[in-house]
Amino acid sequence: MTLPLFDLQMRRQARPDAPGVRVEWTGSVVRQVGGPEDWNGILWSDLDAAGADAVIAEQLAFYGGLGRTFEWKLYSHDRPSDLAERLTAAGFVADEAETLMVGRIGELNLSEQVPGGVELRPVRDAAGVELMTAVHEQAFGGDSSLVRHQLLTQLAERPGEVEAVVAMAGGQPVSAARMQLHPGTEFASLWSGGTVAGWRGRGLYRALVAYRARLAAARGYHFLQVDAAPTSRPILARLGFAALATTTPYLSP
Repeated sequence: MTLPLFDLQMRRQARPDAPGVRVEWTGSVVRQVGGPEDWNGILWSDLDAAGADAVIAEQLAFYGGLGRTFEWKLYSHDRPSDLAERLTAAGFVADEAETLMVGRIGELNLSEQVPGGVELRPVRDAAGVELMTAVHEQAFGGDSSLVRHQLLTQLAERPGEVEAVVAMAGGQPVSAARMQLHPGTEFASLWSGGTVAGWRGRGLYRALVAYRARLAAARGYHFLQVDAAPTSRPILARLGFAALATTTPYLSP
């Protein structure tokens, strides 16, 4: 039952994930449209073999007209069965596949304790956002400007829909993560969990999952959802999350 519920609440009935963006239903797809610093992409589709290529072309033309690149977020159970091949033929490039994992909060193992000498600090302002992005840049490499923009905007305009946390040790940020709350649904989603190299393997990832799970439960949410990388999947499985599908971002040309 959980996968159909996820598809309904988080994809077909999706709400904008940030201020200033909109979600549009075009009949066969649900898409999010925002500015160049926002996430733009296809959240859900219900296509058949006869019409899929035309719909793909329509979305390329639509976002191209806005001057936006976008992501087609493909799930392993989406139709038609060869949608991945059709996206590739249209010029999309597949990014790394992840596993859609969902856990019922009341059934998760949330006993993980924060390691000694570590303080969990909620992110409430720009200074906290800078600590969080510093962790991301060390843990993942690359530019964190998109995460910075999205989190600063949410904290300013929709603070009730996001929770972020930084783990501090010796005055330095060593791990960080955020949680998106989705009003009107039973789901909260976990994002951006990362730990700097010298602190990995000490339970910080599990502690941050437990921390956010307790916050979600207190707000009345029943499920946590994660797009899990291969390194996170076994940890989440031990905490009680179940793998429901594979999700792959296809990036437009």
